[in-house]
Amino acid sequence: MNAELFTALDLLEKEKGIPKEYMIGEIETALANACRKEVGQTALIRVSLDPVKQDMKVYQQREVVPDGEVLDPNCQIALSDAKALSRRHKLGGFVETELKTKNFRRLSAQAGKSIIIQAIRVAERERQTREYEDKKEEIITATVDKVDTLNGNLILDTGTGYATLLKSEQIPGESYDVGDRLKVYVCEVRAGETRGPLVTLSRVHPNFVKRLFELEIPEIQDGTVVIKGVSREAGSRTKVAVESTDENVDAVGSCIGRNGMRIDAILSELGGEKVDIIKYSEDPAEYVAAALSPARVLDVYMEDERTCRVTVPKEQLSLAIGKEGQNAKLAARLTGCKIDIKA
Repeated sequence: MNAELFTALDLLEKEKGIPKEYMIGEIETALANACRKEVGQTALIRVSLDPVKQDMKVYQQREVVPDGEVLDPNCQIALSDAKALSRRHKLGGFVETELKTKNFRRLSAQAGKSIIIQAIRVAERERQTREYEDKKEEIITATVDKVDTLNGNLILDTGTGYATLLKSEQIPGESYDVGDRLKVYVCEVRAGETRGPLVTLSRVHPNFVKRLFELEIPEIQDGTVVIKGVSREAGSRTKVAVESTDENVDAVGSCIGRNGMRIDAILSELGGEKVDIIKYSEDPAEYVAAALSPARVLDVYMEDERTCRVTVPKEQLSLAIGKEGQNAKLAARLTGCKIDIKA
């Protein structure tokens, strides 16, 4: 039985990442509590689990006190009785007696088992939380395990555990079936008290697009091209401002790739969402003009650091503003400027 216990601990460590040392500590606590239910709540119990010898022993400890002063036989023993066991025992020392756990009642054994199961659950939650924390603000690939037909939420198998992708965090127009694989951005991780970590996943967060660019563009990975800002209306349009740290490298061209291969891979993940790649500029007027792409800008007059008036050709006015003002809003969000557009 001892061998089976330690084999189980090895499997827990291998398959669930729960350290054997942690479980040994929890089992020792569980056994000590179970012993006290049998012997008495005041009993001093020492549990020893030796993973090398695959041995488990439980001892009751009693303090040696003068004859006639034993107040609690569960944790005290008279000196004369201690001397009868061994001449080496002295006042203030402790006498250890091995207890046979096979004699424990079923109720005590069940209580110990419950503590061990609870310890496994706690360790599993802590492991999952740590793994999700390592993935915070990163993109992970998950598999759809269940689709909630009532509210549209998805239950995802992330490889670490199960997490929910809310309908509000899905790109508008997307639909998924069980077994589909998709990329999600880990926004937030909080430790849960009963059912594992609380993980917030998203496909609409602006950083989802930023991380996709980092995954697909080698120049961004090595720092040659830097993303300076992202503004997004998920499912419709995103603007990404980029800058090159090497004058010989075209930041916008690097993101598009030969024959559009790099940007096509990103667009495929976004389900057809339009992406404008903007060349960043320290000159606010140049930056605003580029941000209003695909519209052609004739002039940008900066009234102050955060306010400007933009002139565009008459036939470009609706394009510059965009449907329901979307293009202008995204440009304003990207540049941090209030933009007034005139024909």
